[in-house]
Amino acid sequence: MSKIKPSQGAPYARIMGVGGYRPTRVVPNEVILETIDSSDEWIRSRSGIATRHWASDEETVAAMSVEAAGKAIADAGITPEQIGGVIVSTVSHFKQTPAIATEIADKIGAGKPAAFDISAGCAGFGYGLTLARGMVTDGSAEYVLVIGVERLSDLTDLNDRATAFLFGDGAGAVIVGPSKEPKIGPTVWGSEGDKSETIKQTISWEEYRAGSPEKFPAITQEGQAVFRWAVFEMAKVAQQALDAAGITAEDLDVFIPHQANERIIDSMVKTLKLPEHVTVARDVRTTGNTSAASIPLAMERLLATGEAKSGDTALVIGFGAGLVYAATVVTLP
Repeated sequence: MSKIKPSQGAPYARIMGVGGYRPTRVVPNEVILETIDSSDEWIRSRSGIATRHWASDEETVAAMSVEAAGKAIADAGITPEQIGGVIVSTVSHFKQTPAIATEIADKIGAGKPAAFDISAGCAGFGYGLTLARGMVTDGSAEYVLVIGVERLSDLTDLNDRATAFLFGDGAGAVIVGPSKEPKIGPTVWGSEGDKSETIKQTISWEEYRAGSPEKFPAITQEGQAVFRWAVFEMAKVAQQALDAAGITAEDLDVFIPHQANERIIDSMVKTLKLPEHVTVARDVRTTGNTSAASIPLAMERLLATGEAKSGDTALVIGFGAGLVYAATVVTLP
């Protein structure tokens, strides 16, 4: 018989508060058209994007995260000292070590929580949410701060017609805490590494250090391959998440997919046969693709505008570089 004492966590976990930060500079398509041969109509028809936010020098990954975290903490009604874990998902923190989560934890006054970064691309928020749920239910932390944050403008090739218009900057954060009822469903997640070349960094840091080529690394993707994968495979994953939660599309109030492309969102809505009463997040129109930050930013906007309300049942799904994905059903805070 084991001598290890069983963990004493909460029976379930829930999202208690949400916060977001968008950089002050709003970049319309006209700015993108200065470096690529395209048109505003083409960009909107291909992606749904009209504007995106780009960070200034002062709006660092840490600074944006601190702002979003502060709003989530206030929304949750807790203090920073109560946070026992900080999880940050990002691909645009350019220091290999230490984790940016440790700096953020210190800047928000969280004391000495467990703090670490994860790299799961556009599925990063879902990965972080799942890890946070486990920390709360196994008793290793009462409250966990999950942040998705990106400065993708630093990794955008403005001469690449396929991607120059896609990416934006920002940070979204949630507080995960204890619950007496299940308010974060089972996660359906996974990876398809055989498709890793479809979304990638153009050159490695080793190649850049060696000076061949001299151009700074950027994110590139095979647009059509990614589109087909997202439309056909991710709708299946979304349905699996509904099944795992024991609900149907009729039971949903809100759908918050990764804000990659409005055409992908429309196709998923059609494939899932979502009823007209389901509110669909379309933050991509004015925020662009912010990778790990896109789901919490979209969630925050829906709640702030009243398009969604506390207690609503929402399906969230993220998918991207890896290729990786994560989907779950949650109750909105």
